[in-house]
Amino acid sequence: MTVPIIAFFNNKGGVGKTSLVYHLAWMYQNLGLRVVAADLDPQANLTAAFLDEDRLEEIWEDKNQPLTVFRCVQPLVRGIGDIAIPQLEPIIEEELALLVGDLSLSGFEDDLSAQWPGCMDRKERSFRVISAFWRLLQATAISHNADIILTDLGPNLGAINRAALIAADYVVVPLSPDLFSLQGLKNLGPTVRRWREEWQERLQKNPAPDLILPAGGIEPIGYVVMQHSIRLDRPVKAYHRWMERIPGVYRETVLNQPANGEILIKEDANCLALLKHYQSLMPLAQEARKPLFQLKPADGAIGAHLKAVQSAYQDFKQLAIKIAERTKVSLDAVYL
Repeated sequence: MTVPIIAFFNNKGGVGKTSLVYHLAWMYQNLGLRVVAADLDPQANLTAAFLDEDRLEEIWEDKNQPLTVFRCVQPLVRGIGDIAIPQLEPIIEEELALLVGDLSLSGFEDDLSAQWPGCMDRKERSFRVISAFWRLLQATAISHNADIILTDLGPNLGAINRAALIAADYVVVPLSPDLFSLQGLKNLGPTVRRWREEWQERLQKNPAPDLILPAGGIEPIGYVVMQHSIRLDRPVKAYHRWMERIPGVYRETVLNQPANGEILIKEDANCLALLKHYQSLMPLAQEARKPLFQLKPADGAIGAHLKAVQSAYQDFKQLAIKIAERTKVSLDAVYL
């Protein structure tokens, strides 16, 4: 039995994707799950959110430290073996662990791109390379006895993200209410569908019966709108204009379904959450190296800040519950 992998992806950057993965990882741990947060973005922003610079330098510079995601796939890149046994960085004792990201992961892009057509020629190494992320993530799930895996992906449509999405059972799309997010959706939807179809075609050509491969479901379960503060240079009318267009564009481009008239975003079943920006809390959370909803008065969360902390907790809890329901991840009633 495999552990569900949920990817958070948008090929448009700056939509709060990494922050979303970071906070949901903490929230699922808070709700009683054993969680692996996997940083599959070569920019390693999720890793930087979890770890301070001293620890990062220690891991990246010392080869005896826990293996980063790139070190795990390096034997494949060098042609000297298969994926290495993953090692996780503990964040909260045994409940929440991180598969450490690595800027060197960008070096895996060429190999992933080159091996994609090789699957059509029934080459075993091609299948091992393309499925490396999935096999690595499932190995971390076994070692951590994980209930759920959350993956952070970079904002592009390259070969690394193709392999990362093929590894995913589900995908959540973070959005901002602006033109760029909508244009990003128009690229993302058809591309993900094409990758899913192409992988299904390749699955039939696996030459190694003992090589277990990902199903490549990549099932879209909805979108999350990060409601950034309305700036003076972006009138309220324009802001609401983009908000109103999101449901239809998502249905047409991601789900490949008719827009079905005008659906209010708050009534759209595909909208998992409308999250506030919590701009005033971010500096406090970054300084304390903890999620927004765990800030205390000792961290500077007093007065209105403390009320915002409580609001953030409820927002992320409800989002975590909704995602769990759609991915059939069981939450202990004790924590709900």
